Amino acid sequence: MDIMLIFVFVIAAFLGVELISKVPSQLHTPLMSGTNAISGITVVGAITVTAVAASKVNATLGLILGFLAIVFATINVIGGYMVTDRMLGMFKKKEGKK
Repeated sequence: MDIMLIFVFVIAAFLGVELISKVPSQLHTPLMSGTNAISGITVVGAITVTAVAASKVNATLGLILGFLAIVFATINVIGGYMVTDRMLGMFKKKEGKK
């Protein structure tokens, strides 16, 4: 079972790198803003996994990894919204000096 999970992780990582490298640079920011909802789901999943690890006895490693997953997923969500805000700011009308 563990070998299968590692296999799925490696294939997903390889596929992610290949897909992102094929996306034109003009589409990166809109795609990032669209994936913020998925990143939000990742935060909920990390919280759930950490809660399950907390219910186990001697689950220190699970708690540490769960906490790191929550931190990294939260950074991803915040960064995505910051990039989206910056992108939308590029389309605002700039007021010139009179």
